[in-house]
Amino acid sequence: MSALKKLLAHKLTKKQSALLRASFDIIGSIAIIEVPRELIKKQKIIAAAVLSLNPYIKTVAKKSGGHTGTYRRQKLVILAGEKTKVTEHKESGLRMKLNVETCYFSPRLVTERMRIASLVNPNEKILVMFSGVAPYPLILAKHSPAKNVIGIEMNPEAHKYAVENIALNKLQHKIMLYKGDVKKILPELSEKFDRIIMPLPKTGEEFLDAALAKIKKGGRIHLYQFAEETKFTEAEQKVLQKCKQFGKKCTILQTVKAGQHAPRVFRICLDVEVK
Repeated sequence: MSALKKLLAHKLTKKQSALLRASFDIIGSIAIIEVPRELIKKQKIIAAAVLSLNPYIKTVAKKSGGHTGTYRRQKLVILAGEKTKVTEHKESGLRMKLNVETCYFSPRLVTERMRIASLVNPNEKILVMFSGVAPYPLILAKHSPAKNVIGIEMNPEAHKYAVENIALNKLQHKIMLYKGDVKKILPELSEKFDRIIMPLPKTGEEFLDAALAKIKKGGRIHLYQFAEETKFTEAEQKVLQKCKQFGKKCTILQTVKAGQHAPRVFRICLDVEVK
């Protein structure tokens, strides 16, 4: 039994306890929980229990729908603690400030971000599309031998925090950030890259042509997608076909699970080498 269920054992019926979502994300000092419709009347009690679980949690907010829109924003309702949606998250020795409602950020990708950093060779030039509040650029700049990292983000709020985070971690000398549409900004950049990160699982594949136009021969693209476990091979073949369509010969070096998105559906990263 989880710590949360134990804490609520005398406040929920067995049926209610079975419906309780015991796992939740913690971003900085904010815990983000899911409350099933059947437990709405108990949501304040649940939030208070979450708040008492960890002394570092200062705010408990519940998801009110999924990530929506171009900027992947998620409506949150504060249920307990401090009335704020801005926090400072610590990851791999780095500090990242953000508004958890207006900026997309997943703390679940900490291991995946470090995995990518471990693959980087000395003096690589790296591009991060859809860079958000800059978790990938920050990790790559601090924990890899990359020469420099460029990040592109369309969400003005996320870009604002990204600029702040680069300064906060004193990494301005290794990271350059651009605000705007990847497809508009990339053609204006004269350089090509050794490695391109594409952490936008739902629609990232639509930008594969832009990535292929800017990757060096022998470079690597890390393309994220959502896929059912039985359809990983199908996802790989689709990407290889698109590479061929855009006149590039590519190889899938490996497909890595980077967390579960839904029952039997995973966030995967296709590590693609461009010949």
